[in-house]
Amino acid sequence: MRILTFLHSFEPGGVERDALRLNAEWAKLGADVRVVLGRREGRLADEAPDLDYGVLQRGGWSTAAFETLWMIWKLPATIRAIQPDVLFCAGNTYSIVAVAMRLILGRKCPPIVLKVSNDLQRRDLPAPMRRAYHLWLRVQVPVFAAIVAMAEPARAEVTQVMRVPPSRVTVINNASVWQDDLDRFAAARDRVARDHSGRHFLAVGRLVAQKNFALLLRAFARIAREDDRLTLIGEGPHRSVLERLAGELGIAAKTAMPGHINALYDPFARVDAFILSSDYEGLGVVVVEALAAGVPIVATDCCVNMPMLVEGAGFLVPIKDAAALADAMERIKTLPVDVSKMRARARGFSVETTAPDWIMIFDMVAVDWSGKEDSNLRPLPPEGSALPG
Repeated sequence: MRILTFLHSFEPGGVERDALRLNAEWAKLGADVRVVLGRREGRLADEAPDLDYGVLQRGGWSTAAFETLWMIWKLPATIRAIQPDVLFCAGNTYSIVAVAMRLILGRKCPPIVLKVSNDLQRRDLPAPMRRAYHLWLRVQVPVFAAIVAMAEPARAEVTQVMRVPPSRVTVINNASVWQDDLDRFAAARDRVARDHSGRHFLAVGRLVAQKNFALLLRAFARIAREDDRLTLIGEGPHRSVLERLAGELGIAAKTAMPGHINALYDPFARVDAFILSSDYEGLGVVVVEALAAGVPIVATDCCVNMPMLVEGAGFLVPIKDAAALADAMERIKTLPVDVSKMRARARGFSVETTAPDWIMIFDMVAVDWSGKEDSNLRPLPPEGSALPG
């Protein structure tokens, strides 16, 4: 089984990190995995597994400004050369590349498997843009040999928004964290005495609009006492805006922004609560990490999977509501949580648990895909089959 995964770069992102981890585990299971990068840039290179990487970028100039067009232009020749059995489309961000490959390569395009990596409702968008986005999702459906949702609650969303029959959607829990990492998150938290004064809050993510860290800063400013602290781990284009906002809100001295950190065991071990303020997410890998550590969670209701993740582990609040977020942060330290149940839930999202199910999907579509240009989605096993869901 030869699997080709195409990614823009090593820039930190949940889609890219999950894809690299899955490829590493597929390789352990005997698959011939090839990861094609538009450019070999980004901090994930420091933690990237030892895989067969191909890079489309040539010379010293970066293709970041037009990375999608660059990949659409250069990837077809690579696919022809490698001749993979399956193309893995690691997330919605890459679906336009997948559509282009199907149009350019036609009958010679391998079957493409899509992982639905993000919220499809997109309540953060204005109504006209949301309708256009939903139309785009439906138009691309015939391109994919299989569509995979990241958790069971997402099945209904995929079928409703993309208008795909339930029997054609497979659920595989997102491969969020290595089992060893889950154990290390738990061990680190269990051995740390959190005897600091005040309340310590943690947020993790790229400093971009989607994460809405401005909302988090405003919520924290509403409740921050003298000894309270907020640590915001991540890097991105909104750093200067957020630093300026923290100053304007009078919380700069209480807010730390250390940038991107690869190993998060220690930060999760020392805080009183983890906060997710996103406007939309697919699943939220950092939420799984918070569950593994046993850290109480306050999260916005930013995707269909979030209620299932946060149930019994914290509070869920509406998106874009600073007052509700602040109120939940005010109360989270007093909320009793069942740490053992949180950690058991996290284990269902380990790479090792989920990777074999992907291989089964790839085997199926490689055999079943006809390659005809007018091919539509092939039915996947109904509920109750060997595959999840």
